Amino acid sequence: MSTKKGKELKPHIGIFGKRNAGKSSLINFLVGQQLAIVSTIAGTTTDPVKKSTEITGFGPVVIIDTAGIDDIGELGIMRIQKTIEVIKLVDLAIVVITDNRFDDFEENLVNEFNRYKTPFFIVHNKSDLVSPNAEFIQNISLKYQTKVITASAITQTDNTLLLNTIATFLPEDSYKQPSMLGDLISYGDVVLFITPIDVEAPAGRLILPQIQAIRDTLDNDAVAIVLKEREVDAFLRKTAIKPKLAVTDSQIFLKASASVPKDIPLTSFSILLARLKGEFQHYLNGTPAIENLKNGDKVLLLESCTHHVSCDDIGRVKIPRWMSQFTGKNIDYEVVSGLDSLTKPITEYSLVIQCGGCMITGKQLKNRLLPAIEAGVPVSNYGMTIAYLQGVFKRAVEIFQAKTDHINYL
Repeated sequence: MSTKKGKELKPHIGIFGKRNAGKSSLINFLVGQQLAIVSTIAGTTTDPVKKSTEITGFGPVVIIDTAGIDDIGELGIMRIQKTIEVIKLVDLAIVVITDNRFDDFEENLVNEFNRYKTPFFIVHNKSDLVSPNAEFIQNISLKYQTKVITASAITQTDNTLLLNTIATFLPEDSYKQPSMLGDLISYGDVVLFITPIDVEAPAGRLILPQIQAIRDTLDNDAVAIVLKEREVDAFLRKTAIKPKLAVTDSQIFLKASASVPKDIPLTSFSILLARLKGEFQHYLNGTPAIENLKNGDKVLLLESCTHHVSCDDIGRVKIPRWMSQFTGKNIDYEVVSGLDSLTKPITEYSLVIQCGGCMITGKQLKNRLLPAIEAGVPVSNYGMTIAYLQGVFKRAVEIFQAKTDHINYL
């Protein structure tokens, strides 16, 4: 399975190390089955391979087996680059070493782990062939401030230490999803969800962010009411129900804002997702940069999944149309789907707009935006951008204002 598109919301664990360090053997030892191909020939794993599996006594995870970080030749350099790209996708990294060696290859890995804030620990594998040196183990443990454990993936049968170490180092937010609405609603509150059924809506079901928000409402012992946009006015008038919060699809922000009374907080599914797993503060700061766009500026729209493209697609059609109308400028738009590397330097863009990211992990989404943030390129998300373009940005983020630093809203 390709690692280019992150469609698994389970914890992602990456296995890194030199060729023939026993990375694939360690995976099999970890899961207790022959999940990865094992060979004594160096370089058996030539590309990152994603494996969705269940670890007994631990739970479902995605393990990514990578090519050796010491690969050689022109193709080897390309494989190493693919291995480095995997770091952006994982919640935890395991570095596999042998022969009491930890040199520049592993050092480069650690530098990348630190850049992407990826926790890691080290496994000295093949310990039945070369015994780990106690002083060496202690030195690298202190130098890199992490745990070093020993293993023999071929001869050992008990993987308890490895499992316990994973459990210790794996960030809690990689397997425990925080509540989307928990701090906004209370027991018995009514939440009104406004969900248009248009050409982009999947046949026979709601889209994932809508499902997640409705489920989270129920999990918080509140009441979820779901309506199409044309039913909102009549419902509120006939029932006299006053929702604690209204959540709309971003594409109909303007109509929803007109229908929902001003004393009822209103936001969107995309903004809720941005707060749940995105770079919310950076979005708040970056969205007003729309005002500064000039003729010839490039705007990058990031979709973190692939989907059927309709004639009125939100990222490819609607946002560019609304932004061009709002700014009155001749702007170049580029859409990148999935988690592929960009073909241009991030500094060529004047604004980066990220989708809600419902199909990827929070770690993957944040790492997707990290180059832009590091380069000082403003970032926004689909929901906030649309709210800004339709003149309802202040209302759409107002409910979160007390929970964030002061922002000069539109």
